[in-house]
Amino acid sequence: MRTFDLAPLYRSTVGFDRLFSLINQIENGEAGNASYPPYNIEKVSEDGYRISLAVAGFTEADLSIETKENWLVIRGEKASEENKAEREFLFQGIAARQFERRFRLADHVTVTGARLEHGLLHVDLVREIPEAKKPRQVPIHAPRDAAPQLAA
Repeated sequence: MRTFDLAPLYRSTVGFDRLFSLINQIENGEAGNASYPPYNIEKVSEDGYRISLAVAGFTEADLSIETKENWLVIRGEKASEENKAEREFLFQGIAARQFERRFRLADHVTVTGARLEHGLLHVDLVREIPEAKKPRQVPIHAPRDAAPQLAA
C-alpha cells in the first residue's frame, strides 16, 4: 500500500488542518471504526430527505434523537437485560453495542419525524427556507415623468 506524506501541505496552508487530519484517518483506516451502525441518506422530494440507520436489536426505548445547533445526534444504548444470564449464544452476529452517530445539518433543515420499522430507524428531514431568505423578483419601473419615446 502506498502512503502519502501531507506534511508539506501543512506548511503552506492555514485552517485546513482538520481536512488533512481526515485524509490521514481515511488513509490509516481509522475511519472504519465510525461505520457502526450503517446508514443511508436519500433525497425523497425536492426539499425532503431521509436518513435510515440499521439498528437491528434496538427498541424505541434504546434510541434517542436530538437536534442542537445544526447537528443531528442519534444515540443507541441497549438497556441491560435481566435474562441475559439465562441466554447462551452459540454465535452472536447482531451487534448490540452502544453508538452515537452525528450528522451536520445545513441551514434551515429540520427533523420532521422518526419511525422504527423492520430494524431500520428512519429519520425524516425537510429543508424549509424562510420567506425572507427566498429569492424574489424585483420589478423594473420607468420613471413617471419620462415620456415614452416613439420610434420614427
